[in-house]
Amino acid sequence: MEPYSIGKYISYIQRINQKELTGLLKPYGIGGGGHHSYLKTILHNPGLNQDQLTNEVKFDKATTTRCVKQLEEEGYVERTVDGHDRRSYRLYPTQKAKDFEPTLGQIFEQFNRHLTECLTEAEQEQLAVLLQKIYDSKLQ
Repeated sequence: MEPYSIGKYISYIQRINQKELTGLLKPYGIGGGGHHSYLKTILHNPGLNQDQLTNEVKFDKATTTRCVKQLEEEGYVERTVDGHDRRSYRLYPTQKAKDFEPTLGQIFEQFNRHLTECLTEAEQEQLAVLLQKIYDSKLQ
């Protein structure tokens, strides 16, 4: 059997990761497709606009619009018209989102532990450094 490329492994792990994470978040009304990334970003940057959100989470504008709409419908996000640009919306976490933030953090923490449980602590640190290095090189 031929070994897969690094990109293929990353792709496989990402798909498995998203499927499992979607299952963990479904009871809270947070769907797949990166909804959790959008919510986490809005929680940490209240008042950012949709363009800023799109740039931060590295998805396209259509996906951002769809996810924000769904998070708004579930009561996690509210959109307000930007006072300086009436064509733009500012995004804020609702009280429901703020109350859910500790649970979301626990889910991420538990999930990351599960994802890397086959690695030693040194291997986990090494993996994180190497992935960060690849990520940073793609931003240049």
